This record gives sequence, structure tokens and C-alpha cells, in this order.
Amino acid sequence: MKLSLGPLHYFWPRAETLDFYREAEGWPVDIVYLGETVCSKRRELRFEDWLEIGARLADAGKEVVLSTLALIEAESEVSAMRRLIDNGRFAVEANDMGAVGMCAGRPFVAGPHLNSYNSAAVAVLRRAGARRWVVPIEISEAMLTSMQAARPAGLETEVLAFGRLPLAFSARCFTARAHNRAKDDCEFRCRDYPDGLPLTTREGERFLTLNGIQTQSGSRSNLIGALPALRARGVDVLRLSPQAEHMDEIVQVFRSVLDGALTPAHGEGVLSVLLPDGVCNGYWRGEPGMAWQSLAAVESGL
Repeated sequence: MKLSLGPLHYFWPRAETLDFYREAEGWPVDIVYLGETVCSKRRELRFEDWLEIGARLADAGKEVVLSTLALIEAESEVSAMRRLIDNGRFAVEANDMGAVGMCAGRPFVAGPHLNSYNSAAVAVLRRAGARRWVVPIEISEAMLTSMQAARPAGLETEVLAFGRLPLAFSARCFTARAHNRAKDDCEFRCRDYPDGLPLTTREGERFLTLNGIQTQSGSRSNLIGALPALRARGVDVLRLSPQAEHMDEIVQVFRSVLDGALTPAHGEGVLSVLLPDGVCNGYWRGEPGMAWQSLAAVESGL
């Protein structure tokens, strides 16, 4: 089973982004997704910069994939998407059906935003050229079991195993609105929130995370306790979504569990120390997404 580093959802300064991926060259991940998936206004890194980062990661032995925007709103974004797909070196993760069409039979990764919630949809993507599909975040263990049984030959399966869940995209920019700014005059306020802007309930509990036009879960999904079940169901790749702190340690914990150096329960314990804001795994268990049940509780019958 492989580990992937998913695309960066947040808007980090250029220097911090470059430093992050330089460090990632030495991390025990097999696949790295690069590029902007949320907002086309985030241009601190140019297309050529992503290619340069990709080249260094490829030299470090990583499989590099360029990810497209999940929400296309302008002709300029269509042109940028075509340029990315035609990059000539790296595979592409298509997060929009327009990107699937542009791939024109070339192998691609079917991203998590394509709404492939049943076996028929997955078969369509496979016929279009998908070589790997990323499971939508709401898919439960029972649903995945059924879909894996009908998975087309030659298609890999990737599951988001760690990180805030990308719940929705909108034409409105929620971060700008929180600061009483118009979307076209946002002043790039999302840059002030390296892990998104917390949205809490009146009782002070974290409910969601605002990230520009993207709405994320309040807590981070953590499926490290489900790794044996994911492996048993033939999942090929586990995706870890980047965050601003402790990412190197989080990657190492997942690798240690996959390699058998740590038990899943022990891995849960280590991550709980690194993530004091809490985690969730409700969707995996067919429950509300924000719910959490630890592996230790399951094993003890609680």
C-alpha cells in the first residue's frame, strides 16, 4: 500500500510552500500531488514553479501528479487547465469533468470531486482513461466494500486517510466575506489562515473550516485505525492532506503503521497528541462525518 501527499488546499506564502516541498522530498511518501485546486487567484507559484517542484520530487523518487481546479468559473481557468493537462511530463488529477474530457483518453487520476458514488460512475471514468480513482469523502466502509468488488480491472483506488475533509465549493469566497471584503477585492485574506479559518458554533465548538471558496470539515479525518480494513479491501493508496504543522511526523506515523513498526491503536495515540483539536472518522463508519470512534474503543466493544 502506497502513501500519497495530496494537493495543498491552503494559500501559503511562496517561500513556505517551496520549503514544504523541499522537505517532502525526503518524506516516505510514494506520490505527491501538486497545483492549485481551490482558487485561481492564488498565483504566488506559477505553472513553471509547480513543474520545477515536480522535477525535484521526481528526482527524489516520487510519482508526481498535477491537480486541476475543482470549480471552473472563467475561460482563463479553462485555458490554464488545458495547459496543465498538456504539460508533457506529469500525470494529471482531474477534479472536474471538463478536465476528464480534455485528457482525451490519456491516463489520469479521477479526483475526489468528480462525485463517483457508484460502480457505474467509476466504470465510466475508467473507460475515459482513469488509472486511479480517489474515493469521495462520504463513502463508508460498507459502500467501499461493494464498489471495490465491482472495480474495473487495472484501476487503482485511493482513499483520503488524513486531513480536513473538502466538503463543498462555492462561487462565493467565505474568507473574504468574513472580513467584509468582496471576492474580487479579497486582499488574499486566506493567506492569513495557513490551516483555514475556524467556524464555531454559538457554544464555541469547531464546526467547519473556511478556506476561500472551499468549505472543509472542522476536525481532521483520521483513518489510521482503519488501515487493516482498507488494506483488506484492496485500497492501493492512502492520501494525506497537507497541513501547516507536524506534517513530517504525521507522514512517519502512517508509514510506521503500514510497515508494522506501530500498531494502528498506537498510531492513533501518537496522532492524538499532535492533533489536540480533535479528529473524525464518522463517514467511514456510516455515521455523521464529524463523529469519532477510536480503534481502541472498537476493540473493547464500546
